[in-house]
Amino acid sequence: MKYGAIFWGCLIILVGAALMVGNITGLNVWPYLWPAGLIFLGAWFLVGSQMRPKPAETEQVSIPLQGASLVRLKITHGAGRLMIRGGAGPNDVAAGSFSGGLEHNETRTGDTLNVRMSVPSGMWMNFGGPWIFGPWNPILWDVRLNESVPMKLELETGAGESQLDFSGLKADEISLKTGASSSEMTLPARAGKTRVKVASGAAAVVLRVPDGVAARIFVESGLAGISIDQNRFPRSGAGYQSPDYERAENSADIHIETGVGSVEVR
Repeated sequence: MKYGAIFWGCLIILVGAALMVGNITGLNVWPYLWPAGLIFLGAWFLVGSQMRPKPAETEQVSIPLQGASLVRLKITHGAGRLMIRGGAGPNDVAAGSFSGGLEHNETRTGDTLNVRMSVPSGMWMNFGGPWIFGPWNPILWDVRLNESVPMKLELETGAGESQLDFSGLKADEISLKTGASSSEMTLPARAGKTRVKVASGAAAVVLRVPDGVAARIFVESGLAGISIDQNRFPRSGAGYQSPDYERAENSADIHIETGVGSVEVR
């Protein structure tokens, strides 16, 4: 059921009825519409808080590697919880459980497999606006990725929580765009040189750099709280840098752009 349609339908009926009464009686109803609208909105919140959503269906999905030697993977996730870690089988790009649904497509270009994973298009109508206070199901994904094939990762997340453990992956590029969320990301431990870009809004972001991985960090921030472990990554020019960054076998080049929120690098 489309709870957004119910909300707007009832609101339009309320406004229409008030205008009709005004036309019949000659009464100026406009001063009363705002209070009536607030009363209706409050009632919607109360009713929505008492309604329980039906459990969302959970799909078990595996995406074959198709013999590719490089994977470009883009994941677009909405409101809910996203968990990603290693552990997919040797013949799979990704495998896991997807509550709330999954759309995916794959295209092969030479030895590169391009994979897109996203929330079903109809799900976006269930989020945002006043109807979020009605019964809806968050999107809960538990994803395992292949740890043996090199990857380039692009992630876009909405309001919710993300637990991203890339420590076992061979990812040399990682991009994370996130809004009003809480995100924790552990970087690859043995991927050589990894480029990391984080763009966040009103979000709390924690980046964990594994032991033995050097890092160079640049931060552009608005009103965000920035916390960098300067015992590992002392201030260097306009950023922060491990003393052994230039000669390290495994390193991360981290660029962070953030607005209102917090960023922590450990």
